[in-house]
Amino acid sequence: MTKAAGKPQSRYVCQSCGESFLRWEGQCRACSAWNSLVETLVREPRRAAASSAPAGGFAQSTALGSVAEPDVPRRAIGIGELDRVLGGGLVEGSVVLVGGEPGIGKSTLLLQAAAGIAASGATVLYATGEESAAQVRLRAARLGLLDGAARDGIRVVAEAEIGRIAEIARDERPALVVVDSIQTATIGELEGPAGSVGQVRESALRLMELAKGEGIAVVLVGHVTKDGSLAGPKTLEHLVDAVLALEGERYASLRLVRASKNRFGSTEEVGVFEMGEAGMAEVTDPARAFLAEHDEPAPGSVVAPTLEGSRPILVEVQALVAPGLVGSPRRTASGVDPNRVALLIAVLGRRAGIGLASHDVYVNLAGGLSVGEPGLDLPIALALASSLRDRPIRDRTVAIGEVGLLGELRPVAGLERRLREAARLGFRRAVVPRAAHGGSLPEVAGMEIVAVPSLREAISETLGGVAERVASAPARC
Repeated sequence: MTKAAGKPQSRYVCQSCGESFLRWEGQCRACSAWNSLVETLVREPRRAAASSAPAGGFAQSTALGSVAEPDVPRRAIGIGELDRVLGGGLVEGSVVLVGGEPGIGKSTLLLQAAAGIAASGATVLYATGEESAAQVRLRAARLGLLDGAARDGIRVVAEAEIGRIAEIARDERPALVVVDSIQTATIGELEGPAGSVGQVRESALRLMELAKGEGIAVVLVGHVTKDGSLAGPKTLEHLVDAVLALEGERYASLRLVRASKNRFGSTEEVGVFEMGEAGMAEVTDPARAFLAEHDEPAPGSVVAPTLEGSRPILVEVQALVAPGLVGSPRRTASGVDPNRVALLIAVLGRRAGIGLASHDVYVNLAGGLSVGEPGLDLPIALALASSLRDRPIRDRTVAIGEVGLLGELRPVAGLERRLREAARLGFRRAVVPRAAHGGSLPEVAGMEIVAVPSLREAISETLGGVAERVASAPARC
């Protein structure tokens, strides 16, 4: 019995050991791994053209200094915050994956980005497998995009089959192809349902071939799982050139765009948006966007100048300490690492006399921001001490610094840039770690800089001697 001419063949390949089988089985017979077989198309190896092969038939090495600098043309989207995260705009022939929770605004942001590309005179193909063309038009009307260049510059197709989408893209030659979403995309040659590992991976491969072969930028929308990671195989993130994450509280207005991977730019930049009735609007002053308004200083509130890439952003750390009930005390953290909070609670009790072992502790970053830098240690510790003693820290004071297990404070990078931004927003006092190895601290106009070596002294400077009074009390942890 012969194979049908031109029909691709598929195998079920184990993701653990690489063994292939003709049929799906629950357990791999080679390595005994469960549910590891994924349907994969068998691809024929491509033969290189004879003209492109070197004279000896083998590739030749080249000195790094003599390699020609590549030309990476970019196309600006027209949305400054998004262009910033991408490193200056979309690179022709690149594949970008945008992930986020349901309802966070992925489709809205990409429709606005498509309108920005259309405003430059280029065309965009918007392929949707989750909505109809009429539903996309309703969103565009709500965003006010039908009166501009997007009316004719964005071509909409309600299609999930990747072969058909690629065929339309090759015929129309758009500057950008948006696929919403990769979890609804299908390949006709595969039997698995949309969203399965085989379908997602093969769909991404086909779209990557379209992007690289035709020089068309492709943006994929990806869903996330319950733990916040992108749904689908991990190879999906390896295939694409950039991975952007849209973050924020679903019922809050602020949204952040971060790049966890970017082959053409930095992964440290962050874009700040505000979700409104007219879609995603760029935040003009991100440094103050995450600061809550208070009539007077409040216990448990400390402002910290953080650094997101090259951009300083001030965030408010809020802490609440309450007497615990019977049983294990509750520890809740939002926007910060809960393990880091547990470590700081232990350091406060052992090194600063602030016993929290029998108290419930709640830590939150105002505005829904998530920060992972260790420089947030000192603000969290000061907020916990302030809440426990029900005493606010001094007005117009910021704090930044990393806390060690011995209670010592360690310097953070970009201190001068952080403090200059804090001074611009009206803060007049900063508690920072003492410079290492006798180094000098930056001088910032209008800012009093208090350099302390340890957490105990930082508490004394901000709460007015609380550390001295509680030092004699027995620690509870």
